[in-house]
Amino acid sequence: MLSSCRDWVMPVIATSVQTKYIFILPFLLILGACSELTDYDNEQIQSALQDSLLTTTESWDVQMTLMEQGVRKVQIEGSHAVTYSRPGNKKTLINGPVYVQLFDTAGVMETEAWSRRAIYHEERSEFELFDSVRVVTVQNNRLFSEYLMWEKKTGQITSPGFVLVITLTDSIAGRKFTGTTDLVDYIIEEPRGESIVD
Repeated sequence: MLSSCRDWVMPVIATSVQTKYIFILPFLLILGACSELTDYDNEQIQSALQDSLLTTTESWDVQMTLMEQGVRKVQIEGSHAVTYSRPGNKKTLINGPVYVQLFDTAGVMETEAWSRRAIYHEERSEFELFDSVRVVTVQNNRLFSEYLMWEKKTGQITSPGFVLVITLTDSIAGRKFTGTTDLVDYIIEEPRGESIVD
């Protein structure tokens, strides 16, 4: 029971103050929501949006064929593949054993390659082969490496690491390889090995 005027006035004032805060709090929240985001907040939002735009496709017993003007250029087979797609970036990771066939401009196979895994970058039209890479051409030229890249734009294969090239006349090992897919014309910037000159 309220015994004095003072006891009766204090609860009314307290209730009045609480009511003002209830009306002010939503106004402050709305005002805060309208302010500009920090750079960190913008980065977090963009990252979340990009993650939500990522799509993944998984396949088994994969066979991919790349065509150029109606002619088969590359065919690749693998036991399992996962394709990751987001705007401006699509790549397919292929687990092996991986088998690749490269074709000349007439659509005739000129080179075969094997590796344990591969990555295909669709936007750049590039294949990367990894782990125990072996290449054999129809002329029986051979290349062994741990990494090899084929670029559609240049039509060449490259490897920055160690390679061993064996042809009918050469047996050369070295680093920094660039060459044609038939292994007829190639450059090894840091060579070691033997060559037979006619």
